[in-house]
Amino acid sequence: MKTQLDPSADLSIQIATAIRDAIISGALPVDERLPSESELCETFEVGRSTVREALKRLAAQSLIRTQRGATGGAFVNRLSYADAHAQQITTSTLLLSMNAVNFETACEARFALERACAPLSAKRRTPDQLATMRAEIHRQGQTGLSDEAWCASDVAFHRALVDGAANPVLSYQLAGAVEAMQPLMNMITFTARSRDHIIGLHTDIADALDARDAATVDQKLADLAHYTTQLALSVFAARQATQKTS
Repeated sequence: MKTQLDPSADLSIQIATAIRDAIISGALPVDERLPSESELCETFEVGRSTVREALKRLAAQSLIRTQRGATGGAFVNRLSYADAHAQQITTSTLLLSMNAVNFETACEARFALERACAPLSAKRRTPDQLATMRAEIHRQGQTGLSDEAWCASDVAFHRALVDGAANPVLSYQLAGAVEAMQPLMNMITFTARSRDHIIGLHTDIADALDARDAATVDQKLADLAHYTTQLALSVFAARQATQKTS
């Protein structure tokens, strides 16, 4: 574990990074007890408050857990996909909002990832997941459904499709694609989209999954990707026209 610190940078971040790297490399295995605060202070030649701040950072990332008592201390956590799910969404949202990623690039990535789930979902989807998708389609057709509620239902529909692949690694990787990218896409396209058209595509996808028809699922997702991209282009064109006349 790297113990040489740069005094010109934040020491607690450097310590947290060093411990995190040791966890990732396997040098500190799951359920291993970390050195005590005193030992860490001596190792990194820093004060106790700096070590405690580093440990708080690691705990916030679910990398360590603390236990009280005579046999307590800080231990390497067994991180689950469920624990990391929210972090993946937050990271993806920040990356998209803070960087100049254009809509077409984000849309291309999101649907390419989701289409990778099509053959697995067609093979493995459960009746409950199909029922969830049908329920969300019904909800999307309700009169007076707000844009916020529509977005939530849209995400739930695609989340069920992804989870139908029964692959936790794919579900984790797609958490950012579906639950971070999709709301941002909805924010851009909601003024121009036809809910009925999207409901029709959702219905076709659910029907194809029910029939275990992977090719049709993939085609309908491709159709949805094309429709979404065209919507965004029309919105951007309308904005530019408005700016020129104002």
